[in-house]
Amino acid sequence: MNIHEYQAKTLLARFGVAVPHGSVAYTPKEAEAAAKELGGPVWVVKAQIHAGGRGKGGGVKVVISETDVVEATKKMLGSNLVTHQTGPEGKEVKRVYIEEGCDIARELYLGMLVDRTNGRVTIMVSTEGGMDIEEVAANTPEKIHKVSIDPATGIQPFHARNLAFSLSLRDKQIGAAQKFIISMYNAFMELDASLIEINPLVVTGAGDVLALDAKMNFDDNALFRHKDIEELRDEHEEDPSETEAARHNLNYIKLDGSVGCMVNGAGLAMATMDIIKLHGGEPANFLDVGGGATRERVTTAFKLILSDPNVEGILVNIFGGIMRCDVIAEGVVAAAREVSLNVPLVVRLEGTNVELGKEILQRSGLPIKSANDLGDAAEKIVQAVKEAG
Repeated sequence: MNIHEYQAKTLLARFGVAVPHGSVAYTPKEAEAAAKELGGPVWVVKAQIHAGGRGKGGGVKVVISETDVVEATKKMLGSNLVTHQTGPEGKEVKRVYIEEGCDIARELYLGMLVDRTNGRVTIMVSTEGGMDIEEVAANTPEKIHKVSIDPATGIQPFHARNLAFSLSLRDKQIGAAQKFIISMYNAFMELDASLIEINPLVVTGAGDVLALDAKMNFDDNALFRHKDIEELRDEHEEDPSETEAARHNLNYIKLDGSVGCMVNGAGLAMATMDIIKLHGGEPANFLDVGGGATRERVTTAFKLILSDPNVEGILVNIFGGIMRCDVIAEGVVAAAREVSLNVPLVVRLEGTNVELGKEILQRSGLPIKSANDLGDAAEKIVQAVKEAG
């Protein structure tokens, strides 16, 4: 789950992470009140959307009067902000963050994430703040310094000190950075975050270290422990299909391909996507219906796949263990009839009640192609999509 910048800064500040003062505003009047409270003489008006690159897209404005704060807010609210992360469709700005201006001497990068390769929290820093870290990694990887934290000991002062030295900080900046990094790590662990990114992390003219921007992601599986964080979710910023899937306990992620996938089990879903690509196709989604899905959940999953206009064919791949093949078949048939299926559909069933499942599909009278195994299924759906196109 993602949250907005102002929400991330509020959470980080609870743990002692240094952030500039600011207030969220939903109207120009609220923006003016926030500017008066902050006092100036410089303010920053920031569009709040779940995407990076806001500054390049016109979503960050530095202003020098309360009147300018109001005018910038009027222009942003209700506008469609397009950045390299939103895609050409952009995102509507529904709120802005009014923040005090900052005397920036240096811009740095600080990130913290769960590194799947070593099973540890890894902290990354770079002197190239304000840039996309992917670009830095590709062109100047030597400018990225990493420290992995042993979960048995947690972060130690020397970890933070070494990171501060690698950023070429000096004097009181080193102590400020140490405190900042340790506080950020504590927030990461306590809140079950999966990512915290501070870009840029700035050193001010007075030598203070501040989070000028903040991005936080959370592990969805841990949100039951953090109801206050779950309440920060902004569904307007999420893909409607993914939001609908979550309501039905479906694991769904939209992708850019043309072959819709419905599978039970995350591992089998990944294998299905891989074999579709192996046969020359591109998966349109990751969708795991789980091991104990009902007919209703299967029907919802099928509708979600078909709600994507890019889907030109569907592959259903079910290995029936806990999930019975006849239940899947009934759900597929019900959904196909309800939405008037008009794209090729290939179904591969194996496991519990497989023969009954195949019989239900055959009796349906729908143009469903059966497959003997996963390779056969992938080959058939990719070919069907090519022929339909």
